[in-house]
Amino acid sequence: MPADLPPDSRSGRDPSVPLLAVDDLRVSAEDAEILRGVTLEIFPGEVHALMGPNGAGKSTLANVLLGHPGYRVTGGAILLNGEDVTAWPTEVRAKAGLFLAFQYPEALSGVSVTQFLRQAMSARRGIDLSVLEVRLAMTEWMERLGMDPAFGERYLNEGFSGGERKRNEILQMALLEPEVAVLDETDSGLDVDALGVVGRGVTTVRELHPAMGVLVVTHYQRILRDLVPDRVHLMLEGRIVESGGKELATQIESNGYDAWRA
Repeated sequence: MPADLPPDSRSGRDPSVPLLAVDDLRVSAEDAEILRGVTLEIFPGEVHALMGPNGAGKSTLANVLLGHPGYRVTGGAILLNGEDVTAWPTEVRAKAGLFLAFQYPEALSGVSVTQFLRQAMSARRGIDLSVLEVRLAMTEWMERLGMDPAFGERYLNEGFSGGERKRNEILQMALLEPEVAVLDETDSGLDVDALGVVGRGVTTVRELHPAMGVLVVTHYQRILRDLVPDRVHLMLEGRIVESGGKELATQIESNGYDAWRA
C-alpha cells in the first residue's frame, strides 16, 4: 500500500485497511469452476491491473465483485472496507461504493443520461437529489472531461460510439464517487486516441478522489500508459499466477503468457 497516503479526513478511513479484499475466492457457473482461489487486496489510492488471455476469468471476477446472479460463490469472501459483502445484492454493493464500468454498456431507450444519473446519485448518497443539483454536478464534470453538455439529454448509450460509451462511464464514476471502481476491459474496441481520452479521464477523476481504489481489467498494456498501475496481476485459468509492479505488464506484453503456462 502507498506509505505516504494520509488518512481520509472526511471518512476517518484507516489507510492500512484494504478498501477491497478478495480472499481465496472460488466461483462456479453451470457447475463449472471458473475462479479457483483468487486473492488480492486494493488499498486506498491504489491502481491495480488484472491481465490475462481470453477465458482466464478476469471478467468473471469483475462481475462477481458486483454480485452478478449468473455466478455462484462456492468459497472465500469479498470484503469492502473490512465488511463481508459476499452475500449482498448488487444494488446494495453499489450503494456501499463498488462501481463497475462494463465492457459492453447496454443502451436504455427512453432514459436520458441525466435521468439515469439522478437515480444512481440519489441511491448512492441516500437522498433525493433534484434535477438541477444533478445537472450542475454533471456540467462541472463534463467540462473537466471535455464532454458536450448536450450529452446529458441523450438516451443512455443509445447511438453512442464506443468512445462515448466509455467516456459516459467515466462520468458516472466521477459523479458516484465510489470507494472502488472496477473497469472491465474499458480499452476494448477503442482506437489510440479514444484510449488516451479514457486513461486521462480516469486520472482526472482520481485527482479529485485520491483515495479511490481502481481495478483495471485488460488484455493489453496500452491503457496502462495513461493509467499507471501500482500493482499488476496475471490471471491464468482462474488463478492469479503472478503479481508485481508495473514492469510485469511490460513483460507480459513482450513475452506473452507462455512463460507462465508451464
